[in-house]
Amino acid sequence: MRRPTARCLWLTQRLGKWTMMGLAVLLLAGCADQISEAPALRFDQHRTWRDYGGGPDQSKYVELAQLTPENVGNLEMAWFYPTGDDNVYQFNPLIVDSVMYVLAKDNSLVALDARTGEEVWIHAHLRGIARRGINYWESADRADRRLLFQMNDYLQAIDARTGQSILTFGENGLVNLRAGLDRDPATVVRAQGSTPGKIFENLLILGSSPGENYLSAPGHIRAYDVVTGELVWTFRTIPHPGEYGYDTWPEDAYRYVGGVNTWGEISIDAARGIAFVPTGSPTYDYYGADRIGSNLFGNSLLALDARTGERLWHYQTVHHDLWDYDAAAAPQLITIRKDGEAMDAVAVATKHGFLFVFDRETGEPVWPIEERPVPPSEVPGEQAWPTQPFPTVVPPFARQNMTVDDLTPFFLSPDERTEWEARLDTLIQAGRTGLFTPLSDKHETLAVPGAVGGASWGNTASNPDEGIVYVYSIDWPSFYPRLERRDAEPEGNAVPSAFPIFRGRDLYAQICQSCHGSAQSGTAVAPSLIGMERRFSFDHFQQIVRSGQGEMPAFAHLTDEDVRGLYRFLGGTRSGQVVEEPAGPVVATGGAPGGQAARWVITPGGRRGAPYPEDVEVNDVRYFINGWGLGHAYIIRPPWSSLTAYDLNTGTIKWTRAVGLDQHAAAEGGTDTGVPQAQRNGMIVTSTGLVFSTAKDGKIYAFDAETGEERWSGDLPTGTEGLPALYEVGGRPYLVVTATTPLEWGRQDNGAGTEDPRPQGGYVVFSLPQ
Repeated sequence: MRRPTARCLWLTQRLGKWTMMGLAVLLLAGCADQISEAPALRFDQHRTWRDYGGGPDQSKYVELAQLTPENVGNLEMAWFYPTGDDNVYQFNPLIVDSVMYVLAKDNSLVALDARTGEEVWIHAHLRGIARRGINYWESADRADRRLLFQMNDYLQAIDARTGQSILTFGENGLVNLRAGLDRDPATVVRAQGSTPGKIFENLLILGSSPGENYLSAPGHIRAYDVVTGELVWTFRTIPHPGEYGYDTWPEDAYRYVGGVNTWGEISIDAARGIAFVPTGSPTYDYYGADRIGSNLFGNSLLALDARTGERLWHYQTVHHDLWDYDAAAAPQLITIRKDGEAMDAVAVATKHGFLFVFDRETGEPVWPIEERPVPPSEVPGEQAWPTQPFPTVVPPFARQNMTVDDLTPFFLSPDERTEWEARLDTLIQAGRTGLFTPLSDKHETLAVPGAVGGASWGNTASNPDEGIVYVYSIDWPSFYPRLERRDAEPEGNAVPSAFPIFRGRDLYAQICQSCHGSAQSGTAVAPSLIGMERRFSFDHFQQIVRSGQGEMPAFAHLTDEDVRGLYRFLGGTRSGQVVEEPAGPVVATGGAPGGQAARWVITPGGRRGAPYPEDVEVNDVRYFINGWGLGHAYIIRPPWSSLTAYDLNTGTIKWTRAVGLDQHAAAEGGTDTGVPQAQRNGMIVTSTGLVFSTAKDGKIYAFDAETGEERWSGDLPTGTEGLPALYEVGGRPYLVVTATTPLEWGRQDNGAGTEDPRPQGGYVVFSLPQ
């Protein structure tokens, strides 16, 4: 039994507009066999926000009538729920019936009345929980309703009505995510992802974030039974012998190569039972002499049978990635009109600024994609892939190069401008710029939109029936330093693990000091770390380092021993903070009874990483990069963050506009600048013609979906990260935004030359007046 194809649904929805009833009957007859067999969905995915990203298809699209471009200017704050701590949350609230689920109060799951913000229950102290969201599932009769979440590399479930752990799930309430990754679980540094998986029927389909160092674990896609916790299927993203794609790797690569993981967002075509899964690069990200080949299924869009994990089709957007060009944004499932006929398509946006569009069932590109020659690598042992795919019709949504004319008009003195002009001219003349110029062991390399630029998680949305896709992106050039060869521990870093504080000292100087200052007291771009141990438990600190926060990029390549050393150096101890019960209706504390806290997995080999298996032949030379060259966010002219609307019926851009206003550039006369370093923002699209978008300037905006014109902006007490949500209770629409991120990294000038304390962060809920 299968659902009707979206083409039949498209025709059915539009038959009311046709007067030729005979033709209508014939068309319906062609779909009748599918419609009669289609099982009813338990709810309309576009009328609720029960899942991360709104629903299975991740369109962030909501059908409602009450909120329009004409009245959106009347939105006002209906209620505010403070988180009660200084943590930065990226959490996407879920709303089921009249209950909202949020993360607050020292990483506690809290159930709120979605109309008032009144607390219903608190499951306290879930330190180590995946930061961006959770999953909701209910049985057909609604007797069983549960929330599923990742925490400290385990999968857990709690009762959505009571907040109590479900101990029949897995083993005493736990499923070990380190198991089943073709590695000894004791050596897997990390298995859970920061982003929740997707529910399909009785399955939870999960990606992971296993790290980005040499010999990280592979990022296989896995599906678990939501009732029992049983592992139902696994799709190996690094193929084993005999599996499709095995010949695109060295013979034994599956035994030591890691990554090829989905740390971003999965989309589900519930009608067809297809999971669309974007994957990241193999490890190590910037040097691949131990993985010569095109490296399937790295940097790919996978179409998997959601029930079995079987590969239906794939497309690789980057071959043998040497630039960390992960695909992380949710694939958008749309219906377009091409050559006069309806076509169900899928569009995936990438970190390097391209939008790829395919037939959803066959995987054929909707418009031609060309393989074009790209530069070779000059690093010994490396073999860059000779060509890369370029869309030919759909324009890129981000800038992909930078010249002297692209230097910012702000902030540079005449001498600084002269220096930057010379630096750029040198890079251009030496051929050290471009999307696919491999990093060098001899020279600096420039890449735009940069290591954390382009589109990332949360950055895509759509009007699925109309074929309109929205992409939020940033341009943040990476001036990569040269790669450094490391055959053994560098002098001064070969420190016994019993003395991690010295390792932390050296790492701080290499990757932290330029932003936080040599005395840890903070700078204009980063906060003070003095007293850090009083604010962050180790688990919370580890999450921030691994996943990033605010303008701080993720340092996912660091080993657990590296992170421990940094924490010790900054004054923290393994025991972390004193835990106090939050005020309110606490029904449970911590993970499931018998649960496992985050634990150290010490990888032999120090900062060079673990050794290769003894019985494999492999090029064991290793190159590393110090940082991501992100110290110059302002150096390119604005806009620094943009929203682009695509009409994929024609493959053209409808409009592009800046999102947000940088206060420093505004002081120099800047307008429509966008905001630098504006990662981790999200959107909502409404059936009435609005696009809501968060920004990094302490506001949420509403734009006209047709023109991009700003219709409204709402002030937030702090900055924001993560996805907003839109829902309806009792006929009244509500818009909720997670606002917990410091603006400009901490305290704000009150206009009198002094600083006010950081405002209280929390969940801001807007609505129309009663």
